[in-house]
Amino acid sequence: MAKITYIEHNGTEHVVEVSPGLTVMEGARDNNIPGIEADCGGACACSTCHVYVDPAWVEKLPAKDDMEEDMLDFAYQPDPATSRLTCQLKVTDAIDGLIVRMPEKQI
Repeated sequence: MAKITYIEHNGTEHVVEVSPGLTVMEGARDNNIPGIEADCGGACACSTCHVYVDPAWVEKLPAKDDMEEDMLDFAYQPDPATSRLTCQLKVTDAIDGLIVRMPEKQI
């Protein structure tokens, strides 16, 4: 299990354990974390699971692929350095301790 900290825009923190093999988005959905809507269900066909990855984690995660880059163009106030779609982040033991922050809203 990987411990992931989800921080809502208002600062409320949710620390949950997520099983390896799931995505960070599924971890939020399965634990009723507000702020990640995941309208497309994880198909990388929207931007409603957008988060800002804590800067300490940016280089530790796999690189964004072209599809994720394209979808982030539709996200609310994307940051080129820290924005990620949680549906594209697979949970492994290597991301134990990951911290993500939700934007003010999802679009």
